[in-house]
Amino acid sequence: MRITLKDGSVREYMQPVSILEVAKDLSEGLGRMACVGEVDGETADLRTILDKDCTLNILTAKDEKGLAALRHSASHVMAQAIKRLYPEAKLAIGPSIADGFYYDIDFAEPIVAEDMEKIEAEMKKIVKEALPIERFTLPRKEAIAFMKEKEEPYKVELIEDLPEGEEISFYKQGEFTDLCAGPHLMSTKDVGKAYKLTSIAGAYWRGDEHNKMLTRLYATAFSKKEELEAYLTMMEEAKKRDHRKLGRELGLFMMHEAGPGFPFFLPKGMVLKNTLLEYWREIHKKAGYVEISTPIILNRGLWENSGHWDHYKNNMYTTVIDEQDFAVKPMNCPGGMLVYASEPRSYRDLPLRVGELGLVHRHEKSGQLHGLMRVRCFTQDDAHIFMMPEQIKEEIVGVARLIDSVYKLFGFQYHVELSTRPEDSMGSDEDWEMATEGLRGALGELGLDYVVNEGDGAFYGPKIDFHLVDAIGRTWQCGTIQLDFQMPQRFELEYIGADGEKHRPIMIHRVAFGSIERFIGILIEHFAGAFPTWLAPVQVKVLPISDKFMDYAGQVTEKLEEAGIRTELDTRSEKIGYKIREAQMQKIPYMLVVGQKEEEEGVVAVRSRFLGDEGQKPLGEFIAAIKDEIAKKEIREVQIKK
Repeated sequence: MRITLKDGSVREYMQPVSILEVAKDLSEGLGRMACVGEVDGETADLRTILDKDCTLNILTAKDEKGLAALRHSASHVMAQAIKRLYPEAKLAIGPSIADGFYYDIDFAEPIVAEDMEKIEAEMKKIVKEALPIERFTLPRKEAIAFMKEKEEPYKVELIEDLPEGEEISFYKQGEFTDLCAGPHLMSTKDVGKAYKLTSIAGAYWRGDEHNKMLTRLYATAFSKKEELEAYLTMMEEAKKRDHRKLGRELGLFMMHEAGPGFPFFLPKGMVLKNTLLEYWREIHKKAGYVEISTPIILNRGLWENSGHWDHYKNNMYTTVIDEQDFAVKPMNCPGGMLVYASEPRSYRDLPLRVGELGLVHRHEKSGQLHGLMRVRCFTQDDAHIFMMPEQIKEEIVGVARLIDSVYKLFGFQYHVELSTRPEDSMGSDEDWEMATEGLRGALGELGLDYVVNEGDGAFYGPKIDFHLVDAIGRTWQCGTIQLDFQMPQRFELEYIGADGEKHRPIMIHRVAFGSIERFIGILIEHFAGAFPTWLAPVQVKVLPISDKFMDYAGQVTEKLEEAGIRTELDTRSEKIGYKIREAQMQKIPYMLVVGQKEEEEGVVAVRSRFLGDEGQKPLGEFIAAIKDEIAKKEIREVQIKK
């Protein structure tokens, strides 16, 4: 039996061997660190027996799938601890997720945050017991009877929903057994000591608001304590930067029970939003885009033609007008098709770059709503580029460079993923192959490293996704470039070629911000509310030392506003120290303090978020400097004076 390893080397065995044995053969260190294996591309337990030729990759907690297995095993340790402490609790599901794991539990009595320490202490005992984790399977009927005997109704429901003939597997550790597909570590000891319960939340069973509300315990786990400590530090920083908290404190936006998932932008938030949109319009005009606006509500026939009615209906809001079905648009693209088709097009018109800041609505489940990050209506900075086949690479490269310039402006690093054809898709294999290779070619010309995300493309075409990395290391998927051969066919779009014949254009869907609302949420957290001066809702606050200098403060404010600088005058009869602290709490970039000396000399005392006390300056000099900073859209770093 030949086992080909990741590095291309080959190991030969005369008899069947487990993945763990192979890992130990390679090195004792790898045997100790191994979490799971990857056999012919499929993740498998270390206990899996290899009995034929295959490729094998040994995964540790440094690998995404290895870390997921460690966290999945930690979720079972947590569930076992809960069952020991709360025998009447009923278990639902407990998967690993991006930053850790969770388990949904139906407790007989509510638990509180203080109970998490007890659960962690019991988990520590279970890890110390070094219980072997063993896998076994049962036929469907026996599996149902087994879970009924254990009085686990949620597990019974899960088994009953599995297809007939599906292998039903369980994992056992000591007295605890859980329904699970795996894979898992070999022993509870392998979970280690670097785990932490992080929060408690409510979650409807199976995400359905008509079902019972369960208790969701969130936690995380790493292979090393240093990694856990770094993560917990990041989480504490994230709490301080929470856009929901800062959005309320800075007066940017609000949410209300009258419209769950529909954000209300307040005056300062509208300044921020409009500044972003002005920037968007500025760069797109320079890049040769024209702007359009399409209706929010369009009839069912349009959405059937676009494919959204079949592929996306569950996320759409529908209504009836004049006895016809209509839908509130979840996407801007079908309206863009109608604009293209509204007049004859020639090859001389292509590429045609059409942008739209369109308000779209998508139905999200209530449990998934999260501030501005997950909402039910948002402004999408769409653009659709109609082009000839020979223009594909050049246009994709142009879009990628535009998106790169946007992210660099805000100080974001990013990585790129190429997402390929999903199972639920439309179009021919040939079209998909051509579209996918078009994206690969553009990425190659740009010299961008990327990973392939198999099966995660849109239903009409493959895509390139841009994942931002924020100031504390979190990633956010924002920009996307999607190549589409299908929609121009479905809408019968045409152009007259140089040969005088009719041809079908190819289309790019693309966004840079993605959702403007979500991007604002990301910016709030990235900058911790301390926006660059060009983006700040209030750029300067004028602070008179006392009411005696209110007239001069008013004159300063007027001159700043005449120069196009967003300014507020603090007219309150408060001590100057209090006014300064308040302005600092509001994260205003500049404060201008004015008193007798400033009025007599016609200057202002400048305090900034960047340098603190910058001393007195002539007002004209300050205006010239801040206008230059705004025009250049600089990101100034805070500097500590020695």
